[in-house]
Amino acid sequence: MVRARLTYVPLEVADQLKDFIIKRDEQILGAVKARTKDYSTLSLLKLLYQLRENPMTFSELYLKSKIRMKKSFLNYLHLCVDYNFVQKEAIGPNVFYSITDKGRTMLSLFMQKNS
Repeated sequence: MVRARLTYVPLEVADQLKDFIIKRDEQILGAVKARTKDYSTLSLLKLLYQLRENPMTFSELYLKSKIRMKKSFLNYLHLCVDYNFVQKEAIGPNVFYSITDKGRTMLSLFMQKNS
């Protein structure tokens, strides 16, 4: 049995991935507090969704993903890198993360239903 979890989901992600939302609560700073199902998949998709347009630094991605626990964020980010959904590249003193073709395919599998 999958247990529902309370999490923050960026508004545009919540609008695109309605199947993961059981119940919406209050909106706070561009995110909706929501009871969700399949939390792990949703967390991966939150990361990939943020990277779909432009590469981001670690800090930008952390803030925009709305994954509030830094350890959880790191675990999902490493999983995305390990499975080649996301690649990282050092440019000067910063490390930028960008979505790969494999990551776009993964994201499109869940976004396709709404297109």
